[in-house]
Amino acid sequence: MPAKKAEEPTFEQSVERLEALIEAMENGDTPLADLVAKFGEGSKLLKQCQAQLKEAELKIEQLNIKTGELETFDDSSEK
Repeated sequence: MPAKKAEEPTFEQSVERLEALIEAMENGDTPLADLVAKFGEGSKLLKQCQAQLKEAELKIEQLNIKTGELETFDDSSEK
C-alpha cells in the first residue's frame, strides 16, 4: 500500500519555516551539507508559497465585487 502524501503546510507555516531556515543559514555555524539541505527545503517551500499566492490571486480575480461570490470561470469563449 503506498504511503499517504504529507499534507501541504499552510502559507503561514511555510513562511515561518522559510524565515527559520534563513536565520539558521545566516547564522554561519551550519555545515555545508546542512546548508545545501536547508537551501533545497527552502526552494521547495518557496515554490509552494508561490503556488498558494497564485491560487489566492486567481480567486480574488474571480470574486464578483457586487455580490461577493466567486464567479465560475468560463474559458469556452477563448476557443
